[in-house]
Amino acid sequence: MAIKAPDKENRMSHDNPTDTRSQLERMQSGDLYTADDEELAAEQRSAYLLMREFDTQYAVSIEAGNKVLEKLLGSLGNNVNIRPPLYIDYGRFLHVGDDTFINYGLVALDVAPITIGRNVKIGTNVQLLTPTHPVEPELRWKRLEAAKPIVIGDNVWIGSGTIVLAGVTVGENSVIGAGAVVTKDVPANVVAVGNPAKVVRQI
Repeated sequence: MAIKAPDKENRMSHDNPTDTRSQLERMQSGDLYTADDEELAAEQRSAYLLMREFDTQYAVSIEAGNKVLEKLLGSLGNNVNIRPPLYIDYGRFLHVGDDTFINYGLVALDVAPITIGRNVKIGTNVQLLTPTHPVEPELRWKRLEAAKPIVIGDNVWIGSGTIVLAGVTVGENSVIGAGAVVTKDVPANVVAVGNPAKVVRQI
């Protein structure tokens, strides 16, 4: 069977010899890139060390933990409580708004930006997953991947065990039921549940 060529959305400058961008620059642009890169690996190691420090300092106080998060994350609002463990790729592409509470075990793979609004409630073991991988086998053999941003609006409640996939926006005030798999945008002021998540009522 012939290998399907990448579509226009996934077609990329990795085949263009005049593209001199770093893998980090390609990643930040949302283009295909390879994660087997020393610059990216160094950033991930630094983030991992800060995650470990956050675990330790949170045991002292929320405030002590937040001082570490201010170094790790892209931005951190006021009166935020994120319970460890927290798992991220880079940290600096994760933004958390004021008065947000995140329970134990958040996985926020911030290969693309993840923006969490104000007064958001996130249950245990939620996954916010920005990475994408090509459907085309040839590109996966080349270890190429990409990512799309995730946006969680103000005053959203995300139930435990929810998975939010790349490119999704959840509108303000909406509720995502526990265990949902959110594959596409959720409008504001609704309840969405299930796999794939579907709107079941207005709020």
